[in-house]
Amino acid sequence: MPGRLIFVTVAAAGALAAQTAIQHSDSLPEINASNWFGPKPQPITGVVSIIDGDTIEIHGQRIRFNGIDAPESKQYCEDAKGFEYPCGRRSAEALDSFLAASRPVQCTFVTWDRYHRFVGDCRRADGVSVAAWMVEHGQALDWPRYSHGAYAAQQAKAEAAKVGLWVGNFQAPWDWRALHSNVDAPSSRPLDTVSRKLVSQSGGYSCEQRRYCSQISSCDEAQWYRHSCSWGRKLDWDGDGVACESLC
Repeated sequence: MPGRLIFVTVAAAGALAAQTAIQHSDSLPEINASNWFGPKPQPITGVVSIIDGDTIEIHGQRIRFNGIDAPESKQYCEDAKGFEYPCGRRSAEALDSFLAASRPVQCTFVTWDRYHRFVGDCRRADGVSVAAWMVEHGQALDWPRYSHGAYAAQQAKAEAAKVGLWVGNFQAPWDWRALHSNVDAPSSRPLDTVSRKLVSQSGGYSCEQRRYCSQISSCDEAQWYRHSCSWGRKLDWDGDGVACESLC
């Protein structure tokens, strides 16, 4: 076989293998041409917009935190009493508060992912690791597939303290995505531009209006507001986790 034909055949086989690998990989870092060629991007520093609990945006560049996975924006989890709450939203809000306390944020490049997001290791201005903080406070999980256990100690601490996700029951974000393939693509809108109207699929409750216990008709409804709405904690006067106790 002529040498040129052998080269073309091998190149074609290699391209087919690379395409197959990309189609069957998960939503974090994967091999692509931009990882092979071109200069390594410089660290990015700036004030962030929050996309979700593991993704931010700085100067128009999406940045995915390396080695961790946070609940998806539409994901719900269960608290200690078995009530559902929007854990994806809660994770994003926790990240927003954490980063606002020490600006700006700096992210060092690790790789690109399939959505051409800059996957990086990020730190606040005071040097605190964003990924480590999110895992230690139960707002994200160590993802061994990419972290090789880098945040296993922080996760063990969060689980023992029963903080964040560990207070109740939840699906690992990668498992949740596998069951909700229509949300595999990342959110296109930052946290501050996403509608804050949350509607219960079963009860029709809405966070759009501010409410008082006198306006609520049942214990279940009160607990939904307590755990689903940004103002819901106002219904839990003594901070024991139960809203509108007179209804319960």
